[in-house]
Amino acid sequence: MKKIFLLALATVSLSSCVSKKQFADMENNYNTAKQQLVDVKADLQKCLIAKDKNSNMVAATSVQVEALKDQIASLKEDKKTALKQVENLTVLTQSSSDNIKNVIAQLSEKDKYINGIREAMTQKDSLNLAIKYQLTKELAAGIQDEDIVVDVEKTVVYISIADKLLFKSGSATVSEKAKAVLGKVATVISSRPDMEVQVEGYTDNVPMHSTCMKDNWDLSTKRATAVVRVLQNDFSVDPKRLIAAGRSEYVPLESNDTATGRATNRRTRIVILPKLEQFFDILEQKPD
Repeated sequence: MKKIFLLALATVSLSSCVSKKQFADMENNYNTAKQQLVDVKADLQKCLIAKDKNSNMVAATSVQVEALKDQIASLKEDKKTALKQVENLTVLTQSSSDNIKNVIAQLSEKDKYINGIREAMTQKDSLNLAIKYQLTKELAAGIQDEDIVVDVEKTVVYISIADKLLFKSGSATVSEKAKAVLGKVATVISSRPDMEVQVEGYTDNVPMHSTCMKDNWDLSTKRATAVVRVLQNDFSVDPKRLIAAGRSEYVPLESNDTATGRATNRRTRIVILPKLEQFFDILEQKPD
């Protein structure tokens, strides 16, 4: 009770010392300062929040910077790898270019070689046609016989003569009439000393057996040999150019079931052909 009284007395004494106007001003100043304190605290809180936000942004930015650094390092490595690949491709391209040039050069040389062979074959074909024409002309002079055929077969010229014009049945002795034909053939052969002559004998399939002939192999071979001897001995054809071959009954032109067919199959064929070594020389020639 005593304390309350003293407090009231102090208040009355204070009130008596300060005027109402001064008290109001002091109260206003207090409220203003109080409000300023609240505002400052609010601003401080905002600054703290902004600071935290900026810290987070800095951290995020730091992470991005590190990631960009890694990307830059990776790009630099990729660039080095790409440059190395470009260098390798440049070397490979140069090597491929050189290989292509070599292949083109080789193909060019082969083309020259092939063209050379084609030209040689063209000349050979022209020569064969010339020989055929010459033979046909020679044989047509005084000899008109359907049993003589002159033709070009692939790369050779041949004269096919029916055996009835050359030999008697079962014989390998050349008739005098046949020697006139062989003389004309020899004229053409002699004009082509760079070519060989193969005489081939053919028979039908009728079995042949006598004291002089064992079978059709024997007959065809003896007939081819007989023609070769006439060309050599009667018309001086170089024997080194002559070949005798018997084909027996195994290469017929017609069926052996008829007399006409068998007569067609009994024949002697004289083939004019290039020497084999000349042919191989052409194959072995290197392109210029």
